[in-house]
Amino acid sequence: MTTLEKPPPAPAMPPPSPNSRLAPLARYTTVLRIAGGLLTLIGALLPWATFVLNEGPYPEKSTLEFFSAPFAVTGFRLHLAVFGIAAIVIALVAVPGRERILRAVGWGVIAVAVVNGLYIAVEGGGLGAITAADGVAFGAVVALIGGVLLVLGATAGGLTPVPVWTWRFNRYLEWLILLVTYALLLLLVSAVLTSGGQGSAANVYAGAVFLSFLGAVGGLLGALHASGLLTWIGAVSERHRLFSVIVLLVAALLLPLTGAGNEYWMTVAANIGVYAATAIGLNIVVGLAGLLDLGYVAFLGIGAFVAANFSGAAASRIGIELPFPLVMVIAAVVAGIFGAIVGSPTLRVRGDYLAIVTLAFGEIFVRSAQNNIGGLTGGSNAIPGIPPVSLFGNDFNDAVQIGGLELAPGVLYYVLIVLIVAAVMLVFANLKNSRLGRAWIAIREDEDAARAMGIRTGPIKILAFLIGATLAGFAGAFFAHKTATVSYESFRFLESVTLLAAVILGGMGTIPGAVLGASILFVLPEKLREFSDYRLLLFGIALILIMRFRPQGLVPDRHRRAELAPESEPVTGPIPTAGSGNTKAGSS
Repeated sequence: MTTLEKPPPAPAMPPPSPNSRLAPLARYTTVLRIAGGLLTLIGALLPWATFVLNEGPYPEKSTLEFFSAPFAVTGFRLHLAVFGIAAIVIALVAVPGRERILRAVGWGVIAVAVVNGLYIAVEGGGLGAITAADGVAFGAVVALIGGVLLVLGATAGGLTPVPVWTWRFNRYLEWLILLVTYALLLLLVSAVLTSGGQGSAANVYAGAVFLSFLGAVGGLLGALHASGLLTWIGAVSERHRLFSVIVLLVAALLLPLTGAGNEYWMTVAANIGVYAATAIGLNIVVGLAGLLDLGYVAFLGIGAFVAANFSGAAASRIGIELPFPLVMVIAAVVAGIFGAIVGSPTLRVRGDYLAIVTLAFGEIFVRSAQNNIGGLTGGSNAIPGIPPVSLFGNDFNDAVQIGGLELAPGVLYYVLIVLIVAAVMLVFANLKNSRLGRAWIAIREDEDAARAMGIRTGPIKILAFLIGATLAGFAGAFFAHKTATVSYESFRFLESVTLLAAVILGGMGTIPGAVLGASILFVLPEKLREFSDYRLLLFGIALILIMRFRPQGLVPDRHRRAELAPESEPVTGPIPTAGSGNTKAGSS
């Protein structure tokens, strides 16, 4: 039975404290919010480009010449129309966290307007590309003003705390809610991957469409977080952790059935899986034990070269072909041995000096592979012709026929890497919650204090390197068979930096953080190929913004969240509540 026996009454949120810098606007907050919503909606119904750009008309029929059906909004114009209507409704209806919701919507509107308006203006040669000849503002300008008014109207009167919902329903109803949530998450991931297409002659504006879609998604997720729903869903998921893990695994396996189930995205997703599994291993070294490793990608390379030599490839020096599962185990063991060797200096060095040691190991590995020492790496010729994994006589590179459904080539590799990542996650989760994991965390926080408490810090740190390298070697064996060619070029220092950035960006010490960080670091460059001259600049700006507003990572560990959370203001008076015993106001 549910503990919520009747719908909650109107929330009793505490009155917000007006923003001192915007105090003169505090009395006009409702007007500003409604005006912002109306301007956003009007901006969605206006043309956005004055003339056809050199690359062709701007998408969603937003060019003035082709603007024949203003109410048939699609794409970014549809996103703005939804934001505008939602803003007007929320401005008129009292809902918990209304100010924060409207602020998130406003920033989403601003992001969509800036991305599309700036792109049209730059490609069109100036502001005349987004305004009429007589100075009449077009959609980009109007929507931008609407977004600014929404943000001002939401913040001028102050912000109420984010509501914390504590509803508890019947177990099966909560399972249904989680099923719907994860199904929507799967569709959202597919939409992000396919937004704008792959960038070709058929869609020359793929990059702009993708960035605009990201801005809309950011506004949507920000509004859901401000309403307290995302936090509540997280609490429900935590109550049903096993069920959530199973559903998430099934959702990941169902990605090939969505719009992203083509050969291109299956290949990209398989590569993301390789680096996600490797990042989880690095998370043990950096996130749990706090040991900075700048040469970690070498363990991925060791696993890949070991697998290549035992794959039966013509260029292999060993010339032995072993079954793929056995090859993965051998690759993991060999990489783990090298991890223990590299970790042995941690008995005497730490901090920056340890980083230099690991950096040196990474460079030694690259130079050794480049010079083909021992004849095991192929040198500049690499080791090509690695046979694909096969099952029951079917190569994993081939398309899959299931009844009348044909799945794209590479789907089997994707399914395999999903299962590998799931196994690596299981290992990480058990290690983190074990006595060994707590010892690693103690060393990360204060090694001297950990030693004083009786922890044998030396062997414990070597174990971190050994286990992390083992997981990387495991992923390297898959990488070798998936790419069919292993070259030292794939394991340079930049790859180690990328893996380290994935761990820090996603959240050190967390499983979803490493996976999310690896996904972002490999999806963004793929989607921003249109901006060949500015791709790295945009990529860097995105990382800076994420780390500025989420310094503890996108999915922070509890310890990191406590360390980097801003100091809360002193609370005076009784703690406010929202809803009769069903919600309570928490700090943002």
